[in-house]
Amino acid sequence: MASKKTVLIVDDHPLFRQGIKALLDKQPEYEVIDEAGSGKEAILKVKKFEPDIVVMDISLPDQSGIDATREIIGFLPETHIMILSMHSKIDYIAEAFQAGALGYVVKESAVDGLIKGLDIIAKGEYFLDSSLSCEVVNRLMETPTKKTKAKDLAYGALTPREQEVLRLLAEGMAPKAIGEKLFISPKTVENHRANIMSKLDLHSILDLVRYAAKVGLIDVDLWKG
Repeated sequence: MASKKTVLIVDDHPLFRQGIKALLDKQPEYEVIDEAGSGKEAILKVKKFEPDIVVMDISLPDQSGIDATREIIGFLPETHIMILSMHSKIDYIAEAFQAGALGYVVKESAVDGLIKGLDIIAKGEYFLDSSLSCEVVNRLMETPTKKTKAKDLAYGALTPREQEVLRLLAEGMAPKAIGEKLFISPKTVENHRANIMSKLDLHSILDLVRYAAKVGLIDVDLWKG
């Protein structure tokens, strides 16, 4: 039997944490190792327990959960972070993925979406709550601006390996999984990603996925959750 994935729950409402813990306690694949009520506490407990997964709220009393996510990924990049928030604005979603989160679920659909999302991010893949997907797809398919059309010409400036990494990133694969698929190190994947973002003038994962959809590298239905 595979070992359980350890989970840290981060939310400033004790009753909500208890509800999520009760939900996860029914799942044989997961073990809640601790809880935290603030960003600072979360960072300390991630350093102490090194959980496989962190379920992170955005609205915390001392700092944004997105800032806490960014800090956690900075010192423990192998941790998989699921944002569980009341916020459903596209800007929050984009910033969360840019900070290093692998998944995003809104609290109103937590019971239905959280376990499905955890199963996906546990494999190092991206997950977006299906209740949010229509908005994201609509944003991806917005009419390209002149600037975007000009950037399409930059695709040819990417090396063949960078084009391959771009496609896999846009399909939702994490750097570690891409490294294993291409037989290169995660650090090399990160270097390719940095080069891709620079050459194409992209600033977030959402930008990257939008670009890949517009140049026909991926099917936007992949993001319908």
